[in-house]
Amino acid sequence: MLSIIIPALNEEQRLPLLLESIKRQNFSGGYEVIVADAGSKDRTVEIARSYGCKVVPGGLPAKGRNEGAKVARGDLFLFVDGDSVLPDNFLRGNIKEFRENKLDVASVSLYPDSMNPFGIFLCDLFYNWPARATETFLPHATNTILVKKTLHRQMGGFDETIRLAEDHAYARDGAELGKFRMLRSAPLLVTTKRFARDGWAKTYCKCLLCELYTIYIGPVRSDIFRYRFGHWDEKKKGPGKVVGTLLIPFKIVWTAIEVAFVVLATVIVSALSIIGLVGKFVRSRLQEERRLRESREK
Repeated sequence: MLSIIIPALNEEQRLPLLLESIKRQNFSGGYEVIVADAGSKDRTVEIARSYGCKVVPGGLPAKGRNEGAKVARGDLFLFVDGDSVLPDNFLRGNIKEFRENKLDVASVSLYPDSMNPFGIFLCDLFYNWPARATETFLPHATNTILVKKTLHRQMGGFDETIRLAEDHAYARDGAELGKFRMLRSAPLLVTTKRFARDGWAKTYCKCLLCELYTIYIGPVRSDIFRYRFGHWDEKKKGPGKVVGTLLIPFKIVWTAIEVAFVVLATVIVSALSIIGLVGKFVRSRLQEERRLRESREK
C-alpha cells in the first residue's frame, strides 16, 4: 500500500489540482492520502476532507511530513508538496522503476506546470541534469520523495530542526543507509509562484548559496535564508497595463542579464561545491588512515 503525504498551508487553490491528479492515476495498488495542515486560514482542510483525505496537524514541511508518516498505513511513502501536480503516469511508472531497481529512497525531476519550453530548459539546466549527475554521491530531493516506510523509521524521519533543504538532507541520510536514485519514468509538475513572487534569479541564487552552506557548514538550522512556508499568496502590486507594455523591452534585457548572472553563479558555485566535496573526501580518507595506523601501533 502507498501512503501519499502532503504538507500544506493555505493551498485552497492548488491542492484540488494535486488531488484531482492523484485520482486520475493509472495505479492498480491501494493508496491513502494524508494532508498535514500547518494551520491554514482558507479552505485547505475542508477541501482535503471533501476528497476523502486524512487530515493531521502539521507545521513546517519537515514536521508535516513526519506527522503524516506517524498515521500512515502504507509500506511505501510518497511525500509530495501541496502545490504540485502528478502527470497521469506518475505513480505507476515511478513505483515500477523504484521496485525494479530495488531502491530504498528516490526523487524525481521537476518541470513547471505550465510546461513552458524556456522553463523546462531552465529546470533541466539548473536542477534536473545536475541532480542526475550527482545522484550517487550527493543526492538531491526536492518537492517529492518516494521512500520505504522501514527506511523512514530507521532514519527517525525528517530532521525538524533544519529550516531549509531538509528534503536534500533526508535523501542524503537515506542514501547512507539504503539505495538512492533519481527516477526517470515521470517528472513532477511544480508551480513557479515562488519564483514569480521573489524573482527567479534571486530564488535560484538563494538555492545555490544554500547548497554551498550545506556542503561547507552543514544543515541550515537558522533563518539565514529567510525561508517562508506558503508566503507567496501575499499580494504584490505590479505596474498598470500601459506601463507594463512600455516596460517589455526593459524586461527582456533584464531577463538576459539575469540568465547570464545565474549561469556565471552556477559555474562558480559548482566549482566551489566540487572543491568542498573533494576536501571532505580527502579529510575522511586521512582520518581513516590515521585510525588504522593508531590501531596497528596499539
